[in-house]
Amino acid sequence: MSHHLLTAARRSVRNSSRRFVSVSPHGTGAGRNAALIIASAGVCATVVALSSPNGAFSLGTSSTTKCDFSRKQSGSEVGMLAPTKEPSTGILFPRLCNGMTFVGCGVRVKFGFVKVYAVGTYMDPIAMSAIKKEGPEEINKALLDPMYPRVIRIVMNRSLSIDKYTTAIVEALEPRMKGEDLEKLEEFKKLNPPGDLVEGAEMEMTIRGDTMLYKNSAGGVGAITSAVFCRSLCDVYYGADAVSPAHKGEVVKGVQTL
Repeated sequence: MSHHLLTAARRSVRNSSRRFVSVSPHGTGAGRNAALIIASAGVCATVVALSSPNGAFSLGTSSTTKCDFSRKQSGSEVGMLAPTKEPSTGILFPRLCNGMTFVGCGVRVKFGFVKVYAVGTYMDPIAMSAIKKEGPEEINKALLDPMYPRVIRIVMNRSLSIDKYTTAIVEALEPRMKGEDLEKLEEFKKLNPPGDLVEGAEMEMTIRGDTMLYKNSAGGVGAITSAVFCRSLCDVYYGADAVSPAHKGEVVKGVQTL
């Protein structure tokens, strides 16, 4: 890529108010190819400049799925980190989501055999930098503490009514809340639009201290502020009686490799 084209591409990324992730040039002079990766609000796009045999260049944008990074490198092709497949459902979890890094996934099973949804966790590597060296016991304690930011990403493996989805989560939360802030359970229900969840529908719960930012299946965003709610939600997915033990186990292992 020519110096002027690469400079223009970089300026375009900066002006878009998106987060610049990487620039990876290859070769020299007119034969150089480059990929600019930009991410914004959980959506990824790739800006790619390719050289042609006659020295002409084309600059284009190709959208990808939400947060979906893939790394495939062949010759001068440059990609991004590959998503992780949840083994029992085949559902893919991208490497990054909402600025956090994937650490593990699993499946929520009902009645012993119904695979309802796949669930994955993303953590802040900086926040976990000291804890990850302390071993599984300390990691488990940190996972139960909502002061350690994380994203819980749910992807439906089958269709389900919104009432059944919210009821299952509320029933898991209520006994853990021990009678405190129970009105937050109704708030959670109202964050979900009416209608059935279809296979592939996604929900995201971003926990930071006493606040849970929720993105519903329609892309709507709302928030619940309650330390009790957030702590209980952590216990649902990372506690001794976690709803997906496989997910919890993979997360503990994944944190150690952050």
